[in-house]
Amino acid sequence: MNSSISSLRAFVTKPYQHHSAASTDLRQYPKLTVVTPSYNQVAYLERTILSVLNQQYPNLEYFIIDGGSTDGSVELIKKYESYLAGWVSERDRGQTDAINKGFRMATGDLVAYQNSDDVFAPGAFEQLAKAWRQHPDAGVFYGDMYVIDEQDVITEEFRLPPFSIECHIYEGMQVYNQSLFVRRELFEQFGYLDETLRFAIDYEWVARFGVQPGVQFKHVDGFWGGFRVQPDAKSSTIATVGMAEHEGIRQKFAPMLRSRLSEGFWLRYCRIRKLLYFVVRGEWGYVRHRLSLRK
Repeated sequence: MNSSISSLRAFVTKPYQHHSAASTDLRQYPKLTVVTPSYNQVAYLERTILSVLNQQYPNLEYFIIDGGSTDGSVELIKKYESYLAGWVSERDRGQTDAINKGFRMATGDLVAYQNSDDVFAPGAFEQLAKAWRQHPDAGVFYGDMYVIDEQDVITEEFRLPPFSIECHIYEGMQVYNQSLFVRRELFEQFGYLDETLRFAIDYEWVARFGVQPGVQFKHVDGFWGGFRVQPDAKSSTIATVGMAEHEGIRQKFAPMLRSRLSEGFWLRYCRIRKLLYFVVRGEWGYVRHRLSLRK
């Protein structure tokens, strides 16, 4: 992991140098829309921006939706204004409203949001484009995720198995927004983010797509994003709200599952499934590490 730590830190702090895509065949690269909601996160925002721009992706549309920050964020956004598809700084109704505002401006084939204290990992967009070419029928693409600290040090890895909606509903998060891209027509068909939620935004969104017949999820090996643990992160400050929201979402979508097997069965199955998946792949170090956390 040491090389990953140094490469991620270097990637999100390297000054951006624009590379021309004039000679690139854009037909090989889906248009990606990324939305970053932000409010008074100047301590981390530039690293988020650089993690997007330093992908050097040739077909990118990037929006920053700021909630009226007063901490220098606006001045930072202006520094990168010429590389953005658009940005605003105005009062909004919170994070979900801000993301939806960006989504409504999106014209990309695939759409994602990356919070202003989280980051994309090196090579994520290129890996996504390759997966898009190989799996044209997939509607949701996702990679693995790092957990990082305030200094961009990787403290944990979440390697993910292929998607199971039952495991997502009963066991908990199976896909994370930090490494998630969705075909734009899906949320135009099934709806934008639920603005009544404050915490479990991506959990609900993935559950909503997952219960739809015909929506294909494609997991791609490789780390696409990093979730930052820091004192002011929403996940650190409203955990009780998050638990209540998760339970409400579970109760809403569980009756829509095609399986009639019990929750107890699925909880046992999902844990065994995950273990066997990584054992078969020979990822013994990761298996031992995850099992040690359960002790």
